[in-house]
Amino acid sequence: MSAVIGHEHDHDHDHAHGHEYHPGGLMRWVKTTNHKDIGTMYLWFSFVMFLTGGFMAMVIRAELFKPGMQIVNPEVFNQMTTLHGLIMVFGAIMPAFVGFANWLIPMQIGAPDMAFPRMNNWSFWLLPPAALLLIISLFVPGGAPGVGWTLYAPLTVQQGMGMDLTIFAVHILGMSSIMGSINIVTTILNLRAPGMTLMKMPLFVWTWLITAYLLIAVMPVFAGAVTMTLTDRHFGTHFFNAAGGGDPVLYQHIFWFFGHPEVYIIAIPAFGVVSQVIPAFSRKPLFGYTSMVYAVASIAILSFLVWAHHMYTTGLPVTAQLYYMYATMLIAVPTGVKVFNWVATMWKGSLTFETPMLFSLGFLFLFTIGGFSGLVLSIVPVDIQLQDTYYVVAHFHYVMVAGALFSAFAGIYFWLPKWTGHMYDETLGKVHFWLSFIFFNMIFFVQHFLGLAGMPRRVPDYAPQFTDFNMISSIGAFGFGLSQLLFLYVVIKTIRSHEPAPQKPWEGADSLEWTHLPTPAPYHSFVTPPTVK
Repeated sequence: MSAVIGHEHDHDHDHAHGHEYHPGGLMRWVKTTNHKDIGTMYLWFSFVMFLTGGFMAMVIRAELFKPGMQIVNPEVFNQMTTLHGLIMVFGAIMPAFVGFANWLIPMQIGAPDMAFPRMNNWSFWLLPPAALLLIISLFVPGGAPGVGWTLYAPLTVQQGMGMDLTIFAVHILGMSSIMGSINIVTTILNLRAPGMTLMKMPLFVWTWLITAYLLIAVMPVFAGAVTMTLTDRHFGTHFFNAAGGGDPVLYQHIFWFFGHPEVYIIAIPAFGVVSQVIPAFSRKPLFGYTSMVYAVASIAILSFLVWAHHMYTTGLPVTAQLYYMYATMLIAVPTGVKVFNWVATMWKGSLTFETPMLFSLGFLFLFTIGGFSGLVLSIVPVDIQLQDTYYVVAHFHYVMVAGALFSAFAGIYFWLPKWTGHMYDETLGKVHFWLSFIFFNMIFFVQHFLGLAGMPRRVPDYAPQFTDFNMISSIGAFGFGLSQLLFLYVVIKTIRSHEPAPQKPWEGADSLEWTHLPTPAPYHSFVTPPTVK
């Protein structure tokens, strides 16, 4: 902390003279320890990765537009599927929410910066090389791994060197996540302003505190799984290689022990964003704040107890199938509490429907559909039919895209005036929402029907009876992809705009960054911490 405090004192005289110390040039971004700069870099990085992963999704949907092999061969199709998943999960969605955390947590708890500013810089700069490794794997002999984003053995033991690059990339991404999480936990527990008790923190801060603990708990498990894969490949071990007495199902157990909490690592910060936006546009406080905190915490704990519901078809004993079925259904209870509280917050509120609120309502509606399809998949006999079909793909994307991505859009539109000092174009924002909402449902709603009809996922070709729904899905995918270029235009237009944002553009917003800081937020937020009443 002395580094941070010393850093602040150096610039006190700048504040006294009414102008602020503000570094410039390229090196500002390379060497920065400022939480706002680092948050900005996370957000831009995640958007570049979002476009990269989106391009791979376009290749997948172009190939599936009609039956037969059109554009790529099956190997390349599998490589696209694998990299699309890895890049979207670890390169786009997770860094986006870490960007929100960096920008907002110090401002929302009245802290001068993150607890470990230099480690914060290092956490970010690990990401670009890791992303580069994933993309370079396409161009090495044998190409990228064609094993699916879950990296299941025994296929992973038999791939070319692209697999090794991927394992290395996963390790680096995991290091970044763990360091970022330690930083977030320390900041929240030690740097809160006087009077800011834990139960007075904004819900976004609570969701990140819980998420950071989840990351610290499960990232090393995933690292262990890919390290065992690496030693199977090069050092003669046989963890997952059945030919040497290994067990491929062991990999699935280790992976899903990480993989199920991972879904909530992505979803829980999304809950936090929506819990800031909905009260602001309902102009009343969040309904049932305490129950929300307990609900999020119980979701996090339960996420460790349900991993094998991804493995109903691997030969689990019936008693285990029953346990995982009931445990999975149990998660619906705290999730239902949250959805109820969001709806109750809006009940009799004085609602307006600006872009952040539209994306939050889109999140609420579509995430609930994703939750219900998850309940369907929790039932063992149903899941045995639907496992590895497009029904699972539809469910997963309703949770990931409608859940995580829509809430990230809501957060960006909500805080963009605070970050840039300019108002975004409300009309274009609404157009972006409606295009995204309509095209998203075109892509993924019909995939439920494909799955129910038995179309398996991760196949580059399919039987003719699936053609119509696949065409709708592919057209939706290209529409959705193009709509995100509109979003890019809106953000750049806002940054370059000359129209200053009002000090508090949303009258219902009541957390510290709106009530105690000017708009745009200064380079150093709180030189002296505010006192929270």
